Amino acid sequence: QVQLVESGGGAVQAGGSLRLSCVASGRPGGRYSMAWFRHEREFVAHITWDGRNTYYADSVKGRFTISRDGAKNTVYLQMNSLKPEDGGVYYCAAQVYNGGYYGSSVSYDYWGQGTQVVVSE
Repeated sequence: QVQLVESGGGAVQAGGSLRLSCVASGRPGGRYSMAWFRHEREFVAHITWDGRNTYYADSVKGRFTISRDGAKNTVYLQMNSLKPEDGGVYYCAAQVYNGGYYGSSVSYDYWGQGTQVVVSE
């Protein structure tokens, strides 16, 4: 079992920034890939277990950055130049057993409860 807890959501004006955090617990080692989705099904970003490879949705490339701190079992999503269409509930997900495509929500085994992001004009 892996428990994921997101934080960092909030309200910001367009052009602003937010950093989301996701703390993972329950499985020693933390050697699994992680991702962020929004609206439960829309892929945002993925990072491999060792942090060496990252992947992004076209809509966020150049504005969002995913990273991880292995010592803290935490994955981050730095979101810059936010747009109103970036608003929504952001979910952290862990790919522990499933080896499927990183961009598909069905490839992930565990999910957090979500954190709300609101971007106003």
